[in-house]
Amino acid sequence: MLPPIEHRIAEELGVRPQQVFAAVQLLDEGATVPFISRYRKEATDGLDDTQLRNLEERLTYLRELEERRAAIIASVDEQGKLSPELRVELENAETKQRLEDLYLPYKPKRRTKAQMAREAGLEPLADALMADPTLSPEEEAAKYVNTATEPPEQHVPDIKAALEGARQILMERFAEDATLLEKLRTYLNDYGLLVSAVVEGKETEGAKFRDWFEFREAIKDMPSHRALALLRGRNEGVLRLALKTEAELEDPPRSSPCEAMVSGHFGLKDQGRAADRWLLETARWAWMVKLSLHLELELMNQLRERAEEEAIRVFGRNLHDLLLAAPAGPRATLGLDPGIRTGCKIAVVDKTGKVLDTATVYPHEPRRDWQGALATLAVLCKKHGVDLIAIGNGTASRETDKLAGELIKGLPELGITKVVVSEAGASVYSASELAAKEFPELDVSLRGAVSIARRLQDPLAELVKIDPKSIGVGQYQHDVNQSRLARALDAIVEDCVNSVGVDVNTASVPLLTRISGLNTTLAGNIVAYRDQHGAFKSRKQLKDVPRLGEKTFEQAAGFLRVMGGDNPLDASAVHPEAYPVVERILADIQKGVKEVIGDSRAVKALNPAKYTDEKFGLPTVQDILKELEKPGRDPRPEFKTASFKDGVEDLKDLLPGMQLEGVVTNVTNFGAFVDIGVHQDGLVHVSALSSKFVKDPHTIVKAGDVVKVKVLEVDVARKRIALTMRLTDEVAPRSPHDARPGGPRPGGNRAPAPRREPEAAGAMAAAFAKLKRG
Repeated sequence: MLPPIEHRIAEELGVRPQQVFAAVQLLDEGATVPFISRYRKEATDGLDDTQLRNLEERLTYLRELEERRAAIIASVDEQGKLSPELRVELENAETKQRLEDLYLPYKPKRRTKAQMAREAGLEPLADALMADPTLSPEEEAAKYVNTATEPPEQHVPDIKAALEGARQILMERFAEDATLLEKLRTYLNDYGLLVSAVVEGKETEGAKFRDWFEFREAIKDMPSHRALALLRGRNEGVLRLALKTEAELEDPPRSSPCEAMVSGHFGLKDQGRAADRWLLETARWAWMVKLSLHLELELMNQLRERAEEEAIRVFGRNLHDLLLAAPAGPRATLGLDPGIRTGCKIAVVDKTGKVLDTATVYPHEPRRDWQGALATLAVLCKKHGVDLIAIGNGTASRETDKLAGELIKGLPELGITKVVVSEAGASVYSASELAAKEFPELDVSLRGAVSIARRLQDPLAELVKIDPKSIGVGQYQHDVNQSRLARALDAIVEDCVNSVGVDVNTASVPLLTRISGLNTTLAGNIVAYRDQHGAFKSRKQLKDVPRLGEKTFEQAAGFLRVMGGDNPLDASAVHPEAYPVVERILADIQKGVKEVIGDSRAVKALNPAKYTDEKFGLPTVQDILKELEKPGRDPRPEFKTASFKDGVEDLKDLLPGMQLEGVVTNVTNFGAFVDIGVHQDGLVHVSALSSKFVKDPHTIVKAGDVVKVKVLEVDVARKRIALTMRLTDEVAPRSPHDARPGGPRPGGNRAPAPRREPEAAGAMAAAFAKLKRG
């Protein structure tokens, strides 16, 4: 028998079973991962949110495995075929795959040729030839010829039909042997090659997949993004994919080693006996007709699942970094949503994000009202004391950035700072039902300007209003399982929101919905109560919100902040249940909470072990003291801005060798994309991220980072920019004699352009143009 689920998870995570038992109990009681990781450290002995997420995922898988195991055992038992040996094998199967392999011979299925052969009484013939290969297949088969028409299922017209029936029985038996399946699966996983070829007649239509028209790679080594590209090509009817062995691809091709594995597993050899050739041919057909197709489908599905899992992980890391990007903070901000023909939309928000003013100006074509636009912007900035200007990075952003620069020079007394902000997803939010409820009086285009302004103030608070899939930091995000993607991204958003905490008096419904223990209804009730009764004065007041009970309060209270309320602790991450610990500390040092909170020297002098008790252990007391030292501390980094180079506004302005500053917009397994202010993100291939070997680009950069890059190569025609973060790389400048658009390929003594993954290079321009439009 396998050990209990909790013991298996503990071994996988490298923790003690008691920690897992405690976490499982809390999860089953309805506690959330953020709550457990932050406020139940004593129970789990400090399991962090990553460990808890992995634990939760494995718990779900293993519980499903146990349910399936019970169902299979019951099914086989009902058939009267559950031998003691089979029961042991089923009870010890560690994966769903092994369980299904064992169940395959007993699984109810449609009527097969092998079943019909058994009904015709041909199983003894199959058994006889397997047991004694010295028997003549034809002579033995003659004994089973039955020309009678009644009952029809026992009709065997001739020797050929008898042998074919016996072969079908053996082929099915071979294909359902769990041990053989595992051997073949392991071999193909280790040595199988995924081969792609273009479907005849699709060469022009599927040109974007031309890198895969004749391609092969070991299935075990294939990276996520490449696998998803190939699978997309197959789904679009452009590529044919097959799983082959090296022998099958030789010229001339040889038979697959798997055929020999099938015959060898059952001890079949050509020793000159009467049935040897017939049996070996049966094994060959079992491989070709049943096993190879079954395993190819299975391993391709496994490849897809691995690729999807990795793509979801990459998306999750990028989303995490984007959500926890540095906030500019509560400062009056003017949002500028650039546009040419339709004008630039303007929205001014106060330090809390409340909309103060809106306008539209037309500094660009066709009106070219530059001075009028400057005058309008100047009036708005002076009237509302604007601190920051947030400029969307879409069409005409560089021209609008120049407009903002001129405005700032004309208003030096205001000390305004301009920042180019990613507007990915802004248009999706603007047209959403949520935006319509939030700004019913505003035009859709003006809502986008509000979103741009607010996401500079607090990226987390604004981005939670947008479906994560619309933010555009994924890798083949539309090709993966959408429900799995949604679950994973929801967990990321939940962890990010709760790690920061929210101001209960300013938070929107979407932001509150992500708080531990809350849902859309409760979040709406909190906002409705706030609108009716005014700002919350304390956390206790949350208990007056309709349908917010004790259990919900326990889960949510620590992550909800009441700024400037009756109790300073309500603005911290100290949970109300732990306030007695703080009171004990204050009584011991004979000081008030307002004296102690924020006094680093006084707090550091305290011995946390002195204030532990049966309920609150050392981890909780240490967390309390950290909060007293820096109440409501924000885990996000310090706010920084990138400065785009003047005069570099279009791909045509780029020259190899230019050093520029940019913002990382997306990180994939093959490199990082960087916005350098030319409406097309450049790619820093993983090989150009550092002078040292980089296995995972996320260890070097993350979404939102401000980085310095050098231009390696520009292909204007195909809208591709190759960048490097190795600023010492030598790159020859583009010569006017270069016939090739974008300049020469670096070569000779020059640093080579980073190798691009073909699928990334081919789809980069279109993907990021779409991404920038939201």
